[in-house]
Amino acid sequence: MNDGPLIASGSTHPALASAIAAHLGTDTARIRFNRFSNENLKVCVESNVRDRDVYVVQTSCPPVNESLMETLLLIDALRGASAGRVTAVLPYFPYVRSDKQDEPGVSITARLVADLLVTAGAQRLIAMDLHSPQIHGFFRVPVDHVTAVPVLGRALGAGGAVQRVVVATDIGEAKDAGRFAASLGVDLAVIDKRRTGDDEHAVPRALVGDVRGRHALIVDDEIATGGTIVEAAELVMRLGAASVEAAAVHGVLCGKALERIRSSPLQRVLVTDSIPLTDAKRDPRIEVVSIAGLLADTIGRTHRGESVADLASHR
Repeated sequence: MNDGPLIASGSTHPALASAIAAHLGTDTARIRFNRFSNENLKVCVESNVRDRDVYVVQTSCPPVNESLMETLLLIDALRGASAGRVTAVLPYFPYVRSDKQDEPGVSITARLVADLLVTAGAQRLIAMDLHSPQIHGFFRVPVDHVTAVPVLGRALGAGGAVQRVVVATDIGEAKDAGRFAASLGVDLAVIDKRRTGDDEHAVPRALVGDVRGRHALIVDDEIATGGTIVEAAELVMRLGAASVEAAAVHGVLCGKALERIRSSPLQRVLVTDSIPLTDAKRDPRIEVVSIAGLLADTIGRTHRGESVADLASHR
């Protein structure tokens, strides 16, 4: 009998699931997915998962709603196949930005997703760099919330002849950016953003800190349309930075993100493979860092009942 963890991959990121399994030296469950002409999904677990500790690896990427439904069906199928414990491993959490009621009459969708995952049968969650820490509290099951900041920091390596400074895109990002700056042993600067109209577009106005003559490293939890990162890059260059690059955990890269990055002063953009980078989103400036080792360590320790605190978990 194999008592090790078993990886069950959804269809959104099989490469990451296989890399995690390789790090663990474990198996990947055989899962069959059928998509019928009426757009219904069918998930069949073909491996023997009875009493096994199973980790469902599935990230949120287009088509977002279909991948979320697939996650729920896969978790439910594993519970129906008598899996011992099912843990949802969601590198990029579905509807992570919908974490509050920002206007009357809207759903706090991240909380709804948490409820759906637990109802489907998830007994534990492993998440990475959630947009807001409060999402952790939406769950009624244990959550291990880890960060890829050390992984990105190692990929950046030591600074060159030009001194670095980490730049937070706004006050809300200052705490995480401060953690990044501490890991690199460099100073922190914070952009002051103001809203000037009713379009909810915040405009960078000033910088708390000094970037003159320094290599500016703009950090954020994700790059979606690229507007925030590019505006920040343009601001620090106007304020005398020697050069600028960006690092973000989640490379969503939707809308005009690629077009904006290509026309920006950014020399390099580092993202992790929490979301698969399609051929259409590839560019020489964009570098991808793997989080497979981090997630494999988290899964291994969770399976053995060990602490994951020294993997730089969020607290």
